[in-house]
Order: sequence, then structure tokens, then C-alpha cells
Amino acid sequence: MSGTDTVVQHVRVVVVGSGFGGLGAAVRLRQEGVTDFLVLERAGSVGGTWRDNSYPGCACDVPSHLYSFSFAPNPDWPRTFSGQPEIRAYLERIADRFQLRPHLRFDHEVQGARWDAAASRWELSTSQGVYTADVMVAACGPLSDPSVPDLPGLADFPGKVFHSARWDHDYDLAGKRVAVVGTGASAIQIVPMIQPKVERLVLLQRTPPWIMPRMDRDITSAERRLYRRVPAAQRALRAALWSIRESQVGAFVKRPGMLKAAQALAKRNIDKHIKDPALRARLTPDYSFGCKRVLLSNTYYPALAQPNVDLVASGLKEVRGSTVVAADGTEHEVDAIIFGTGFHVTDMPIGSRITGAAGRTLGEEWKDGMAALRGSTVSGFPNLLFVIGPNTGLGNSSMVLMIESQLNYLADYLRRLDASGAAALDATPEAQRRWNAEVQRRMARTVWNNGGCRSWYLDGNGNNTVLWPGTTAHFRRETRSVDLAEYDLVQTPATAPVTV
Repeated sequence: MSGTDTVVQHVRVVVVGSGFGGLGAAVRLRQEGVTDFLVLERAGSVGGTWRDNSYPGCACDVPSHLYSFSFAPNPDWPRTFSGQPEIRAYLERIADRFQLRPHLRFDHEVQGARWDAAASRWELSTSQGVYTADVMVAACGPLSDPSVPDLPGLADFPGKVFHSARWDHDYDLAGKRVAVVGTGASAIQIVPMIQPKVERLVLLQRTPPWIMPRMDRDITSAERRLYRRVPAAQRALRAALWSIRESQVGAFVKRPGMLKAAQALAKRNIDKHIKDPALRARLTPDYSFGCKRVLLSNTYYPALAQPNVDLVASGLKEVRGSTVVAADGTEHEVDAIIFGTGFHVTDMPIGSRITGAAGRTLGEEWKDGMAALRGSTVSGFPNLLFVIGPNTGLGNSSMVLMIESQLNYLADYLRRLDASGAAALDATPEAQRRWNAEVQRRMARTVWNNGGCRSWYLDGNGNNTVLWPGTTAHFRRETRSVDLAEYDLVQTPATAPVTV
């Protein structure tokens, strides 16, 4: 912190981020009777990734009734798989319904956070001044900072360049020659939306995804009326959706061979829509179903079969003027480049901004891979809790379920902290090591580690530090309460006597 910074306010808890995780934390704090808290948001509104990702066709691949808070069901979801506008509107309503607006501080980007051992509190420098807090909740989420490859010549490209999470709505793609880089969840939604309007679409694909049909439909007015009048009906549907997703976990984490039937269905999905044998071959993955994120779409393959689309089965290597050059030497002249290249997931940028008790940043602590106790706390960083921390991601179900489990842990953490009389709790190195050793032991059997692919789940050392190798019910049990035996109690240093 600079000497010119002025402390604006001290609060019991500061929450960073206002997506599902941050808003959920704020609601839970109020439910626990904690009102002395602030939510710092770098943007000008709530929503997190559902605010930032406004590209054409943006939608969720988890059923609407499962992708919402259990304490705030929405009987008026318009579709079984809702789009970005509806999800963002839902989060805005959460902020209003639970009276969170007075706690929100927009345009407050956290530029640095340092544990002040002398005062036993966090000191946060933001774009709007300095705040201090007894407890910091990092709810930034892993899908918050876009990843754009550092490519030769990209800076000199004369056309338009943007990432899918920073969509330029003022740029008209009609009649343009457009390169889309990547074939992940965003790209398969973007391509069908822009293909009819562009002159030429060049899709640069390093690895094809497995894609299943999207069982999406309008939710009828009669169904919505039923959910409003009989909330138990919606709860029953949510429970059924949850049970189905839970039943699939074993195939991903213990018995990958069970996924062969699903892979056969995905292969038939390709054959149904792609008649050109050469194109079909380029779109057929050579790794096991489930190794990378399984995607849902009814429109992606039909769009790729159109005459104005070129699928290049190779990643982007460089840019020469207005020409994109793939790794296989293929060249295409384009007017715009859209990156659907994901996010900094295993190297979260906020890590370089958080400094712990030993003067080391979280980024330095995680240089060999992210690790946290129960996905929530990190040794050496007292009173710092993550929402969607390391190894809390899911490959097949709703992240809101995991978020609510971590909110349970947060609530009990605050209770235990108050009851202990300590200034802070600090996860012990041994407890953190033991937890992560067990997570990685179980991860070794999963399709994500053994399916023959290289996914964004894996860090630079090949370790899966993103996903949870189990059911959401298992994670709920593991985070139901805080075990003080896994923590050191940090006391505020006694004030030295003043000698007169």
C-alpha cells in the first residue's frame, strides 16, 4: 500500500466479486446475522461471468431449475436451459430480493490485498481507495479473466480482435470474413449464431469436442403457473435433475468404461449432421468421452456443414497482416478474429494480488499448482476463504450446488472464529497437504486424467487442480462444518508497553 492511500472503511467481512459466488456469500452473511460486510465488484453491475459473457447464443448447459439457488427458486424460467439474459436478470433480482444493494460497491477493482499481521486483518487496495476487513471472501470465480494466446503478429492485425467474454456489440459481423479461434463451450454457441450473417467463417480447431444433443425447450405457461402455485412441484423437479446428475458421477470418476455408450451416442450425433466423410473425421475426437468438457448443441454441426464455413483442424500459429496462419500452414485472410480460448483457470490473476502472512503472494504459493483445504482456505493466508476454490469445479452438474456447500463452510467458519476468541484461523500445512493428497489420489482414476486429452482442467504440471472427483453430496458432507484441528488459531499480537 502506498503512503498516500487512505483507509475508507473497516468491515467484518469483505467479499470480492458479485457473481453467483459473491451474491450467495452476501445472502448467507445476512442470514447469519452478519450485516457488517461489503461486496467489492470491479464492474458496474452484478452478474459475474453472466454479465461479462454476452456473446450471441450465450446460454447455460445445466438445466435452469438446477442452476439457481436452493433458497431462491425461480418458477418463471422461460426455457429448460436458460440463456445469459435470463440468468443475469435472475442475479439482479437476487440483489434486490435479499437487500444486498447497500452492501455493493461497484467499480471497485481489488488491486492488492495484504494480510496485516500486526492488526490481524486484511488490507485491500482498490481502484476507489483502501478497505480493511477481518475476513476476506474471494468469490472472483475461475471464469473471470479471459485468456488470449500471445501470437506473433496479432498486435499488428488491421481488423477487429476480441475475446468471447468481451464481445464488441458495436462491431457488425455482417458480410465480414471472420476467424473463430477455439472450439469450447463458447465457440459452439457463437458459431451457429454468426454463421448465417458472415461472408466467410474460418474455425480454427486444435481439438474437437464431444457434443451431445441439447434437450432444450420452452417451459410452458402452465408449468410456470404450477411452480408458482405449488413450489413443491419445482422442488421435486430440481431433486430429480440433481439425482440424475449425481448418478452420472461414478462413470467420470471411477468407471470411465461406462461412458462408452454415451460416446457412441455422441458419435451418432456427428454422423447424423455431417455427411462429408473428411469433415466428419476432423470433427471426431480421438480421446475418451468426458475427458474434456462434454458440450451440448443442436445447431453447431449443421452450421459447420454450410458452404461458407471452413474448419481448420489446427490451432492458430501466427497472424501476418490480415492473414491468419494455422499450425498446419493453412492461411486465410479475415476481417475479424474472435477468441473463444477460455480463461485463466489454473493461474488465476488475482493470485498475484493477494499477499499472505509470510509476505508471499498466492501466485507464488501456487507456482507448482493450486491447492486449498476443502477448496476454501489456504495455509499462510489467515481468514481468507474462497468460493469456487481449487478442486471445486464440476464436469457434469451445477456449480451452484458447490457454491452453496462452500457457503455452509463460510458460515461455520465465522461461528467457530467467534467462539474461539482468536483473531484469525489459518489452515495448517499438514491439513492442507492431507486433503489435497487425497483429492489427487482419487483424481488419478478419473476420465479427466486418463481419457487421452489435454484439457483446461489440467495445470502446467499435468495436475487436475480444477475439478472435484466426487459427487456434490460428498462435497456437501466434507464442507458441512469447520474442524478446528485443521487450523492454527492466530491471536492479535499484544501491544508493546510504552516506555515514558
